[in-house]
Amino acid sequence: MKVIGCIPARYASSRFPGKPLALIKGKPMIQWVCEGVSESRRLTGLMVATDDDRIAEVVKKAGFPVQMTDASCATGTDRIYQAVQRSGIKADVVVNIQGDEPLVNGPLIDSLVEPLIEEEHLEMSTLAHEILWQDLDSPNVVKVIVNLASEAIYFSRFPIPYSGTRDAHEVQSRNLSQKPACLRHIGLYAYRIDFLGRYCRQQPLGIETAEALEQLRALGMGARIKVVKVLQQSWGVDTPEDLAKVEALIE
Repeated sequence: MKVIGCIPARYASSRFPGKPLALIKGKPMIQWVCEGVSESRRLTGLMVATDDDRIAEVVKKAGFPVQMTDASCATGTDRIYQAVQRSGIKADVVVNIQGDEPLVNGPLIDSLVEPLIEEEHLEMSTLAHEILWQDLDSPNVVKVIVNLASEAIYFSRFPIPYSGTRDAHEVQSRNLSQKPACLRHIGLYAYRIDFLGRYCRQQPLGIETAEALEQLRALGMGARIKVVKVLQQSWGVDTPEDLAKVEALIE
């Protein structure tokens, strides 16, 4: 099985222009991501998908492949699909790896890919970990609830399930061992290649635009999304201030 890791990276960002090239301990963030992902045992190939020559130059200098894409790609998912198509690689599974996750590593990617290796008809997989009580009300923290088969029921920026969260807050005041009913989603995905194509051809759905969450398009299409629970937390970089937090974690 050919499993291709693809890291979408664009220079333009309203909150943090040039984010992939931001230095973390003297090394560009996109290089941290590439080096961490390259430790994976499950990936048979890796590329960065970008429309920016500055990013491409840094990636090539670090020794990793680059596939140039159109600036008009609407989302990172569209960018990785275009990159795989243009590369000519015949992939079975494509892994969407965020370019602003500098602490991503090989074991994390392997945990993401394994469900698609083990289950032939599974369309998609993603990751999550336990959520902190203080993060339940943050719209910047995406929550996911799963069924008994560890498949996603719904993703939201709001506390879910609502009634369960409200009751859980009351329980927490009496019992600190009580855990929220949802998990904190980590924005890494693995797709079966044929499903990725159908996903990118599908117009955005109402639930997707309402929550501003791409993965809800997959649920709306009827896809099964395996949610792998991991111990490692997600440390994405959204603002320049987040760089100092990541450097402290590396130290």
